[in-house]
Amino acid sequence: MLTILIVLLAITNMVAQEDIYEEHTSGQGLRIATVLGHTYINSDGVDGNLYIPSWGLDIDYWFNHKWGIGLHNDIEIENFIVERDDAEVIERENPLVFTLDVLYHIGNGFVMSIGPGVELEKNESFFLARIGLEYEYEINKNFYLMPTLFHDQRFDGFSTTTIGLGVGHSF
Repeated sequence: MLTILIVLLAITNMVAQEDIYEEHTSGQGLRIATVLGHTYINSDGVDGNLYIPSWGLDIDYWFNHKWGIGLHNDIEIENFIVERDDAEVIERENPLVFTLDVLYHIGNGFVMSIGPGVELEKNESFFLARIGLEYEYEINKNFYLMPTLFHDQRFDGFSTTTIGLGVGHSF
């Protein structure tokens, strides 16, 4: 019985926190964030597993407090060599990644993203699919911190996982 009471209190608290979040933020509007990250590249190529520094610029538009769309742009700040799925070795020079993600606010500051994208690089470009999770921690009414984790799967290529920390502004 005590366990059921504790679970009910926890659920009530979560719902109350979500209501408070919705009251303080309309959710609608433009948000821009810069992200400093590290990208893990799992490769059996010449360089093995790699950890590449990356910068990102996220431009999001929220239709309401639950749904949004985002243009997420990243640059990996290093030249490296990876092995594709077909064992071909390719050189990458500061690739740019652009994704167009659908954003869904799960609750309590967590945002899930999923969408298609492209990695542009002078030697070879790849189409990719991205899935990610962010947490928006409100600093004040207009600024927020945003730890982020996302995974990119290149088609006919390789995959990367990035962890980062962003600072954003809501308009």
